[in-house]
Formats: sequence, C-alpha cells, structure tokens
Amino acid sequence: MMFDREPHPANPAPPAPSFPWPGGARCVLFPGFDVDAESVWIGMDQRNVDRLVTMSYGGYEARVGVPKILKLLARHEVKATFFITGWTIMAHPAMCEAILAHGHEVAHHGYLHLRPEPGQEDVMVEEVDRGFDAMMRVLGVKPKGYRAPSGESSTGLLQLLTDRGIQYSSSWRDDIRPYRHVLPNGPGPIEIPVNYSFDDWNFGMTHRSGSRALFGREEVLSIWRDEFDQMREWGGVTTMIMHPQVTGRPMRYRILDEFLTYVRRYDDVWLATGQEIAAHYERCERDCQAAE
Repeated sequence: MMFDREPHPANPAPPAPSFPWPGGARCVLFPGFDVDAESVWIGMDQRNVDRLVTMSYGGYEARVGVPKILKLLARHEVKATFFITGWTIMAHPAMCEAILAHGHEVAHHGYLHLRPEPGQEDVMVEEVDRGFDAMMRVLGVKPKGYRAPSGESSTGLLQLLTDRGIQYSSSWRDDIRPYRHVLPNGPGPIEIPVNYSFDDWNFGMTHRSGSRALFGREEVLSIWRDEFDQMREWGGVTTMIMHPQVTGRPMRYRILDEFLTYVRRYDDVWLATGQEIAAHYERCERDCQAAE
C-alpha cells in the first residue's frame, strides 16, 4: 500500500467558528460516557471471551457502574450522552433501557468496539450497520451521534457516517469548539472534539495484562479543574470520555461527583448532550448562511 506523505493538514476543515453558546453561556460541559461493557475486551483480543475474569472488568458496568452513575447524574440534574456499542445493547438491554428511561441520549459506538482501520472498509461498514441495527431492534433508537471505538477515524468512515445520517461525531482532538468536517464530496458530520485529559481510562484502568499505576483522586481532580477553568476562559467545550467500568468504581465515582459539584458553582456553563450541541451548531450555521 502506498501512503500519502506529502505535507498538508490531516484535517481539511477550517478552524471552528466562534458561534455563541445558548443563553449567554460562556462555555460548555459535554458529559459523555463510552459504554463498552465486555465488548472492549473482546475488541482488544477475541480470545478474551473465555477469560472470564478479564471479561468481568466490563461486566461491572451493568451490575454496578451504570446504575450508580445514573443516580449521580440525576442528583446533579445532568443529562449526558452514552455512546454504546451494539454488542453491549444486545448483551445488556435492561441497562441500556434504564439509560433511556433517565432521559439521556444514546449514541453510536460501533458494534464490537473494533478500531476503524483505513483499508478495512468492509469491517467498518459491518461495525456501523450492526450498531444501528442493535439500537433500533432493542431500543427503538436511530442515533444522531457517533464516537469511534479507540478514538480513530478516517475520511472513509466520515463518509459512511454521513451516508447513514449521523449528525455529529465526537472523536477528534484538534479543536476546542465544534466544527463541520469537509469531505471530498461535500460537508460531513459536525465534530464535537474531545479533551484527552478527560478520558478516565488513562487515570483509572489497570488490569493484569496491562498493569500501571492508578492516579489518585486529587491528581485527577486537579487536572480536570485546571482543564475546565482554562476552557471556560477560552469559551470552548469540555468533552468528557468516561467509562462506567472506570468511573463507576468507588473512588472514581467520587471524583466525578466532586467535579460536577465544582462545575455547578458557575452559572455561565451550559451542560449539554451531544445532540443538543450539534442542533445548536446547525442553527447557528443556518443563521450565518441566511445572512450572507
């Protein structure tokens, strides 16, 4: 395979426009959860299906993690977006129905948590379409949002998502405000960029085959507060990537609780789901086009 090594930006989209936030808000907090359950471990190594202790890391989500997080979000009056793999929906339908019942957004996260790889278009199509099918058959939902498993994307995947009616993606890491992707054949989905510092997997996941030191509560809270404070000053969106098998653990749960309490001190923060952010972006986009 030949690779294009010519010097040019990997992302042809222009920098994000400075659309105002609703109600005079200064910035946005986008609470997003990746609900992988056991599928993340199968996606890493399919031999894990018979390694039941390894699988139990993911099983924690339905048994403890998601129920605890739903109660926490309700107490803080926060609506979040849950990016769920199709495999998880099929394996844990009651958990996913509870997420919907609490009024949260359910979004697409692949089927078996396989990382999208350029050149493997058949695999990408199967992952996307099986994810849609599981959501519709079990939950009756056609999702508007998508987050790539393992946080990877490509032009081919963005075109596939556009063709399937996906309104927004939340996978890229190259801006602090939403923007619209530019594809060879026209506009692509809106991107709500993620903040890598808010990926709890980096701080709170350790296991037998990939052991590393856990970050303590004060370490994580200081990172999250500092990142949020600066993003608030810049007027951007703080996009969180949390996993119930991490943040649903006792000490990690407390970190999220204290962070939401900290954010709630401010009255100029819009706490929004991905679909709300994307809908606002589209309204601003239409207004700008009408004014031209």
